[in-house]
Amino acid sequence: MRLARPLLLSRPALALGLTLALGTGAAHAGTVNVSYAPNTQFTDAGATPWDRDANLHQLQAHLQALGQRYLPADRTLSIEVLDVDLAGDTRPGMRLRDVRVARGGADWPRITLRYTLQANGQALRSGEEAVSDMNYLRHLSDNYSQGSLGPEKRMLDEWFKQRFVTSAD
Repeated sequence: MRLARPLLLSRPALALGLTLALGTGAAHAGTVNVSYAPNTQFTDAGATPWDRDANLHQLQAHLQALGQRYLPADRTLSIEVLDVDLAGDTRPGMRLRDVRVARGGADWPRITLRYTLQANGQALRSGEEAVSDMNYLRHLSDNYSQGSLGPEKRMLDEWFKQRFVTSAD
């Protein structure tokens, strides 16, 4: 008697199959294009050039994920980041790594950006805003659940939902 060979699927194929089977496929798939103002000296995007690049990449990926999750497929959001001021301040640390210390004073996260939301090539909304969260330390459990850049990601989540999810276009 011959036994049937198990079907081996790649991880992406397995994930897609489970998503379709469970009916949890993304109903949205909008696009977010993130750019950074050329020749910008950010207020505080990281202590070193490597930290800066890693932090900006994380912010870009987070905004793009928000678009995938919340924007309808026919929407494109273009965001130009003009300034970044991360939560807390950097202090010299051990082993050549600086430590970011959050005190809750005037060290809240701030990101200044310019955006345009389009649908089928038509501008629906645009603006320039300084997004900030003066009460970022009140959301400690939320901040830590997001890992690195938790206060900034939570702040961008709230801003994104207020501007592009809960309001009617």
